[in-house]
Amino acid sequence: MFFNLMAMLLDIAASLVAGACLLRLLMQWQRVSFRQPLGQFVCAVTDWLVLPLRRHIPAWGKLDTASVVGAWLIKLAQYGLMWALMGGRGAWGLLPLVSVVGLAQLVASALSALVFLYVLMSWLQPGSVSYHLLQILSQPFLDPLRSRLPRLGGVDISAWVFLILMQVLAMVLAGLQNSWMM
Repeated sequence: MFFNLMAMLLDIAASLVAGACLLRLLMQWQRVSFRQPLGQFVCAVTDWLVLPLRRHIPAWGKLDTASVVGAWLIKLAQYGLMWALMGGRGAWGLLPLVSVVGLAQLVASALSALVFLYVLMSWLQPGSVSYHLLQILSQPFLDPLRSRLPRLGGVDISAWVFLILMQVLAMVLAGLQNSWMM
């Protein structure tokens, strides 16, 4: 029970910080202002990690690689602490690879939440500032599907197809990670 509690707390903390790093990456990629409340929150949570990494890790085009590396380091620390709590059982050499899969799972979950909130806001408050922000952030993931999927009775189903694809990806990644942890 102690391990499960600690694993849950570590997962919450790591997902918050690593997710904020990924949101920072997405906001910079989409040129969303950091002067609004969400941007200020993201900076407050990630500056301590991302800014020092930027001194050593250059950006790759529009991609803020320091944010990606920061998110991966957080997941690596999470799995390293979980490995230590388990008494060092298992191959510690797999921790970097397991943390990459954990980061990919976080990306799938975060993108699912982003698109779900976008759909929800499109129904509840389509003219709000929050809806506009969610639209900007989710657009690069939905537009490729929109261009390939037909509208069914005038309804855009790209978000639902995207959510299904993210759930399938999350299941595949969980299976892969579980097979390495055994």
